[in-house]
Amino acid sequence: MENFWTSKKPIKGLRHFVLVNKTKENGQKYFLMVSVVDCEIYLKITEKELTSCCNWEKGWLNLLKTESITQEYVRFKSLKKKEEIKKIFLNEDSLFNIS
Repeated sequence: MENFWTSKKPIKGLRHFVLVNKTKENGQKYFLMVSVVDCEIYLKITEKELTSCCNWEKGWLNLLKTESITQEYVRFKSLKKKEEIKKIFLNEDSLFNIS
């Protein structure tokens, strides 16, 4: 499975994500995606959502800055209260597990 993905629509104003973890729950595969710009922006999606051609594209598309980091992100960061970042747990076989 490709590790680098571009969302076709901004997610909290960002579009470039990395697949950092895979899990299986109740027979369904889930993928933890984290923004390459801001680790506070992450999501857990199903395999069907990730491989759907209308949601994501494999790899990082070469986008203008205004397309990859939108005003939605600027608003999100200015409104967000200082919160503790939730810990992201990686499986031992994740490419991003460096411990």
